[in-house]
Formats: sequence, C-alpha cells, structure tokens
Amino acid sequence: MSVRAPLSAFIRTKNEARMIGDVVTAALAVADEVVVVDSGSTDDTVALAEAAGARVVRQAWLGNGRQKRFAEDQCRHDWLLDLDADEVVTPALAAEIAVLFAAGAPPARIYRTPVAIAPPVGEPWLGFGGVIRRKLYDRRAVRAPDHEAWDQFDIPPGEPVGALTAPILHYAFTDARHLIDKLNRNSSTRAEALEAKPLPMLVLRIFFGLPFYVGKRYLLDGLFRGGVYGFAFSMMSGFGRWMRDVKMYERVMRERRR
Repeated sequence: MSVRAPLSAFIRTKNEARMIGDVVTAALAVADEVVVVDSGSTDDTVALAEAAGARVVRQAWLGNGRQKRFAEDQCRHDWLLDLDADEVVTPALAAEIAVLFAAGAPPARIYRTPVAIAPPVGEPWLGFGGVIRRKLYDRRAVRAPDHEAWDQFDIPPGEPVGALTAPILHYAFTDARHLIDKLNRNSSTRAEALEAKPLPMLVLRIFFGLPFYVGKRYLLDGLFRGGVYGFAFSMMSGFGRWMRDVKMYERVMRERRR
C-alpha cells in the first residue's frame, strides 16, 4: 500500500467524464486529498470524481488562472499538485513524490514536472514532444496568477526550483477532431484575453509564422520521433498557435474601427 504525502491535488473540470475517474485514482496514490472544482458539468464528471474518492466543490467559471486560485483555497494542505482533468500521475511519479516527502518538507518549494503526451495512436511520447510544468508547489511560496487566460505562475526572484524526473501522462485528445476543437477554443481565449501584439508584428506572424511554429514542434521539440502521427500533431499544433495570431489580428482591427 502506498503512503500518501501531505499534499492536496486539485483539478478543474467541466464535462470531463472521459478521464476524471482515472485521474483522481492515480492522484490518490500519493496525494492525501483530491479536490475537484467543477464549473457546471452536465455529464457524469461529478459522480465519477466522487466515486473515485475526490471532494467536489462547485464554482462557476472564473477564468483559467482565477479558477486555479479558487481551487488552491479549497485545499487542506499548503503543498499542492496541479492537475488537468486529463493528466494521469504515473506510478513512478507517485513514488518519486512520496520519497520527496518521506523525511518531511521537501528542500525546494517549487518542482518542475515533465508532462508527456499520450497520443490516441501509439505509445506515450516519453522524452520528447511534451512540456515541463511547475506542477508541485507550496502555495505559501507562490500562487496561480489572477488572470482570465493565463494560469502558469512566475517563479519569484531567488526562489530555488527542484526537478522531478518521472512524468505525468497527458491524454490531451481522443482524435484529430478533438484536438482541433481544443486548439480553436484555446486560441480564441488567448487572443482575446492576452495583451495584443503590435499590428506590424501580427502581420509578419500571419505571413511567415506558421512554418516556424510547425518546425519548432517537429524539430526542436522532437516530434519527428513520433513518426507519422508526430508529424500530424506538429502540423495541427503549429496551426493552433498560428490561429491565435490571426484572431488577435482580427481583434486589433475591430478595436481600430471603434
């Protein structure tokens, strides 16, 4: 039987029945509690989360960063594990976190965690194509940003950051249609909520940015190692980033006409 660390995992949800049971169960392998903050699910998300052992709190959507801040406040422990509703803590990561807390409070107050994509085709992309996120942290050191669109906190000056090596598996999408829908939704949110770029910069990005966005994902992020599907994902991901520029351009032009 695994020993749970004195930390709270929190998850924001809305209609996340696809994965929420697995996400809660995996988190409870190491976290003392899992708090699900639900913003109006109409599917079985709440029932499945509670059945898996989570405590569910209902809260209308406040925005990406603000919803996280609300979730932080609902947690019993100061040490937090930030999870999306499609991110599964691997057994290796659970064991690594348990060791980190075995002798008391960890030496750092913020920890980087690799997040590996688990595509719907083939094996998880371990060691390439994913991101590094600061998922494990002490809320006494840092909080989620008070922002509508952005939900990643900045590291305070001089604050040491530790590193975890085992990954979280991100089951981000079920197929290409699902991915495109998410990219479309996310690009719209960020184009409207983030500070607008200067118009000349947006024009340059619209004309020339797409191949750079695709190339970064495929070459620099290593998705060439993912074969055919890695190439397809690079194309879709780069296009999603490019859509943000186009939508921000539309926003700037609308504002100029007012």
